[in-house]
Amino acid sequence: MVKPIKPKRAWQRMLSGRRLDLLDPSPFDIEMEDIARGLARVARWNGQTSGDHAFSVAEHSVVVETLFFQLNPKATKAERLTALLHDAAEYVVGDMISPFKNALGLDYRAFENRLEEAIHIRFGLPAQIPAKLKKSIKLCDIYCAWFEATQIAGFTVQEADQFFKKPPPNLALTISPKSVVEAEQLLLERFDELH
Repeated sequence: MVKPIKPKRAWQRMLSGRRLDLLDPSPFDIEMEDIARGLARVARWNGQTSGDHAFSVAEHSVVVETLFFQLNPKATKAERLTALLHDAAEYVVGDMISPFKNALGLDYRAFENRLEEAIHIRFGLPAQIPAKLKKSIKLCDIYCAWFEATQIAGFTVQEADQFFKKPPPNLALTISPKSVVEAEQLLLERFDELH
């Protein structure tokens, strides 16, 4: 007699009690508290940064939204919320560095996109980000990476200029990694302001 193959578990239990199916994520299984907790514990640059605390994706998300609003002062709250949630899928999949994402190919990106769509629907945003908005948010993401690279990740300005787009001179900020508790709270507070 052939023993049936037991399907492998493809869901993750969150602290909220939700079970998020990674292959078919439902907006009903997504909670902002789970996102904030997860992102506050995911380190940018694979943790290869200076300082007492890793620079978390939660804090990065707030900085990107801040840059986005500085460059787009007429942006709606929904557009700002979209900027804030630009890396929200990483609460489940982690912050893979771009070279690794590129090596994995389109299957990974499709997986990440399904999760991102479910997150957007959960918070009343369009599942698909309009191309112009996505491009504008990505630019702020790259500017933020330049600041991170030069301030905490050990890049010289010349190196950062080669790999990232240098921010315009009117944009200035100081990257100051916070504890996971502070980063989680910072993200939740900004979410509450925009949602």
